[in-house]
Amino acid sequence: MKLIAALTGMTLLAASTVYAAPKTYQVTGPVLEVKDDMVVVQKGTEKWQIARDKETKVTGDLKVGSKVTIMYTMKAASIEAKEAAKAEKKEKKK
Repeated sequence: MKLIAALTGMTLLAASTVYAAPKTYQVTGPVLEVKDDMVVVQKGTEKWQIARDKETKVTGDLKVGSKVTIMYTMKAASIEAKEAAKAEKKEKKK
């Protein structure tokens, strides 16, 4: 009985890591610019450009000057794989 419970627990744990969602981040600050596909937010001395699309849920009146909190995930637009860097030659000619 304990073996079945242990195996079930390990299976559930392994399955949960496979379906883990990407980490969510947030940025808060005043809106500097609003476009159909982008929002620019001031965070400290930096301007953050956050992309958005028709799927982006917006609550409240999104306009320049509004204080917003944007929840976002990092999503790759493209990936270019390259060969790993070769180790330097251990023996150098003197």
